[in-house]
Amino acid sequence: MSLRYELIKEDERTGARLGRIYTGHSVIETPVFMPVGTQATVKAMTPDELKEIGFNIILSNTYHLYLRPGHEIVAKAGGLHGFMNWDRSILTDSGGYQVFSMSKLRDIKEDGVYFRSYIDGSRHFIGPEQSIAIQNALGADIIMAFDECVPYPCEHDYALDALERTTRWARRCKQVHRDERQALFGIIQGSVYKDLRKLSAEQITDIGFPGYAIGGLSVGEPKDLMYDILEYIMPYIPADKPRYLMGVGSPDCLIEGVMRGIDMFDCVWPTRIARNGTVMTSQGKLVVRNAIYKDDMRPLDEQCGCYACRNFSRAYIRHLFNVGEILGARLATIHNLYFLSKLMEFIRQAIRDDRLPEFREEFFNSYYASSLLS
Repeated sequence: MSLRYELIKEDERTGARLGRIYTGHSVIETPVFMPVGTQATVKAMTPDELKEIGFNIILSNTYHLYLRPGHEIVAKAGGLHGFMNWDRSILTDSGGYQVFSMSKLRDIKEDGVYFRSYIDGSRHFIGPEQSIAIQNALGADIIMAFDECVPYPCEHDYALDALERTTRWARRCKQVHRDERQALFGIIQGSVYKDLRKLSAEQITDIGFPGYAIGGLSVGEPKDLMYDILEYIMPYIPADKPRYLMGVGSPDCLIEGVMRGIDMFDCVWPTRIARNGTVMTSQGKLVVRNAIYKDDMRPLDEQCGCYACRNFSRAYIRHLFNVGEILGARLATIHNLYFLSKLMEFIRQAIRDDRLPEFREEFFNSYYASSLLS
């Protein structure tokens, strides 16, 4: 099989799950955060650095790689694994979210989506069949069904239409997917409407996939509403398959998602804020560009063992940002990814030790009690 999921333990108090995902390239301990490499690279990072931090799976983006350099070129290099020299697991999204986020450039039809390139304005088309063909060429271990992601807020009828189209597209994706080395995940939509989320979960799981993603959340809705939706739909998603919450990567959402039964997460947020000079620490977020750190010789986080914290001070990293040196963004990115990798390790250990709610309270008391961000 292209993918196997092993459920090791389920926390009785919270529904959190400890597990493993086996692909042809690596074993992934879950719950897991997956760094995003939109353009076949996690920005500012080398593959070896990602491995050293502890990541066994990363993401790349179908939409962007289709436009540049083109999936045919990636296939010529042996797929993404050869193209980017990454010998562990890769997940590619379907391109549906990018189409959604660039609404002024696209037109959704039953056969697929007609859109203009954000690069040069040229016209393109991606439907379910084209998305699968592109992802087959990219060669990721896990690929996603083409879906329609709706904005927040949106009307119930609009969300229903998008949900039903997503289901029809999912059937077409499964019908044309032929590469047994790749696991095709279905995506559950339905906005913030519980009746639609239930309907979508029933329809997508009825088609049958080796894993299930929850799309259309973290698109502007209040976090409490997202958590409520997750709690509601978990009973409708098979327990013997991995559950993937798309586009979520802040520490609070990771912990809360795990406590509601999510196994996989991804987001560009940790690397994006790093490039802007913001890092996560055990005492909260820290904006290292701020003047208060100009002569601060402490590491970014005195409890952190990452390369940046072992070797450099806040004052030095602030200096790098202020003079526009690339190394500043690299060090902040290394730190943020290390922070999240360790956070997921701590979460997994807390599940093993039957103390996840206690860990959550301890982490939040430390992370949100600080005024470092000011």
